[in-house]
Amino acid sequence: MKLTLKLEELGMLLTGIIFFGFLPFSWWWFLILFLLPDIGMLGYLIGNKAGAISYNLFHHEGLAVLIGIIGTYLGSHYLQLAGIILFSHASFDRILGYGLKYARGFKFTHLGEIGK
Repeated sequence: MKLTLKLEELGMLLTGIIFFGFLPFSWWWFLILFLLPDIGMLGYLIGNKAGAISYNLFHHEGLAVLIGIIGTYLGSHYLQLAGIILFSHASFDRILGYGLKYARGFKFTHLGEIGK
């Protein structure tokens, strides 16, 4: 089952890359911005609950899709870019086994415990 989930996330990552190709930005923007959603981990400096909330905000695929749809509706390439980056990054993290976080700590995710 885990292989199936990883293949699904790989498909979503590739979808994000394809969608990025339709935007009027150079490819180096994708590479530079790809790791930016990890800024959400800074919430863990405050505590586990704040860390989980901030991390999940920057790694929620549904929110990423919503931002992309709003960007498309408004004709904003920047919102579309933000949605695609968030979506692609979240998919990549899930391929690596990093899911949405629980307030118990960074290693407790909806995909299971990291490092187990």
